[in-house]
Amino acid sequence: MVTQVLILAFVLLVVPIFAGGCVSRVDGMQGNLVFRWIGGQFLLWAGFQVICVPLILKEREFGELVNFFWLYMVALALLAAARQIRRWRGKVKAGVSRIEGFVGRKSLGEMILWAVFWGILLFQLVQAVRLAYADGDDAYYVAVSAITQDAETMYRKLPYTGGETGLDVRHSLAPFPMWLAFLAKVSGMPAVTVAHVVLPVVLISMGYAVFYLLGVRLFPDKRSRLPIYLIFVELLVLFGDYSFYTMENFMIARSRQGKAALGSIVIPFLLLLLLIWLKKLQEGEKVPMRLYLLFAAGATTGCLCSTLGALLLCMMLGIVGLLGAVCYRRLRSLFPLAVCCIPCVCYALLYLMAAD
Repeated sequence: MVTQVLILAFVLLVVPIFAGGCVSRVDGMQGNLVFRWIGGQFLLWAGFQVICVPLILKEREFGELVNFFWLYMVALALLAAARQIRRWRGKVKAGVSRIEGFVGRKSLGEMILWAVFWGILLFQLVQAVRLAYADGDDAYYVAVSAITQDAETMYRKLPYTGGETGLDVRHSLAPFPMWLAFLAKVSGMPAVTVAHVVLPVVLISMGYAVFYLLGVRLFPDKRSRLPIYLIFVELLVLFGDYSFYTMENFMIARSRQGKAALGSIVIPFLLLLLLIWLKKLQEGEKVPMRLYLLFAAGATTGCLCSTLGALLLCMMLGIVGLLGAVCYRRLRSLFPLAVCCIPCVCYALLYLMAAD
């Protein structure tokens, strides 16, 4: 059990932080480990989508996906390590200064607020695991992951009966259950345990990490307001279960499902990237390619989580991008943003073809 937990910690924490070094230098984020973790995970998710869908459509075995994705993770980590070594001296000094800025001296009141935030977060994580239940969607999505782990096939067995069937093309275009099956396969932990115990802790923490990064952008000169902002976010989540379809319900009760990751992680992270992009336009600065890489990774990750993500993220990037380009008279910036939407367009077309 300890070995399984360590493997999952390596895959879900260590590797993303290493991979995040490829995109960490975005608007002064190079010393922020939270940004590295989230950015690196988006690069891994996007790569998983690009690798997984063609293998599914070609009806290849699940073991091939596991091997290819391991190679991708190693290559991404090595690339990030190479970039880190190349700028090591300056990076170490800048990184230490930023980390010290985060954990530096705080007033007693601020420390109490941070303690309240961590206490509520711990309560939510414990309750998300302790009160985990199987809803109707689990009968399909978690069952698909469990069958994939055991039978080495992807979307070629009926999740309700386990019997043979043709390739389920429509669901295979958003193979978030395959990522869950990958975690179960490499760790040796049952897919059901990963879905109901591991993923709630990881994905809920990622959701709050994204909201923390949003708070850093919203209160750049008043960091003392960050814990108050995050506590209000936690209260909204705690008391937001007024409908079965709210983002709060998905985040806490159904975090193992791709739709929950889309609403509580992917869309807020793209909002963060759009804030950075709009700031660059407002100040007349050059937008770094790393930021567009994250836009593309976020759009691709949305397709991994849900086929609806292809439409929602295209609309989101298109509307905000058009308004920003017109308001700041930077129409040329629309072209690279449109290129970032290409993955969404491709998967949307594949979905329409599969529906016909």
